[in-house]
Amino acid sequence: MVKKLKSISAKKAAPAAGLLDSALAGSVKDSAQQIWLAGMGAFSKAQEEGGKVFEALVKEGMSLQKKTQGIAEEKISEVTGKMSAMAGTVSAKAGQNWDKLEAIFEARTAKAMAKLGVPTAKDVQALTERVDALAAAVAKLNKAAPKPAAKPAAKAAAKAEAAPAAPVKKAPAKKRAPAKKAAA
Repeated sequence: MVKKLKSISAKKAAPAAGLLDSALAGSVKDSAQQIWLAGMGAFSKAQEEGGKVFEALVKEGMSLQKKTQGIAEEKISEVTGKMSAMAGTVSAKAGQNWDKLEAIFEARTAKAMAKLGVPTAKDVQALTERVDALAAAVAKLNKAAPKPAAKPAAKAAAKAEAAPAAPVKKAPAKKRAPAKKAAA
């Protein structure tokens, strides 16, 4: 009897399980249908509003580009300023080194010229001042010395013109000794 009850209850449970299975399958089928329709609606909406979304993305991209360009320009101007400062420093150091090199060259040139006996600008200036002083002294002496009468000199010149010219004898040529170099 127990066996019989078990088989009856198994038969009664089987149709209930079939019903449950078909209800579950229907529910899944309805859910799948709703998901499909939601996807189709989203696709349709995306097509309609796609242009608007694209334009919004372009605007956002442009604003982002402007910001990055501004930052890049700031960095470039900052770097340019630093490079200009560095160039100024390097230029100043190069100028100092050039001045040192020029001074060394001038000193060595002056030393070589002194060894060769070439007078310096100071020597020439001193000689010029000395010549000016001597010229002034000679002029002063010429003013103080009595002037010879002009009449006797004129008579002597007239006599020389009236007298016949005597032949001039040439004196024998003297050999000159070679000139010595003057040491300065």
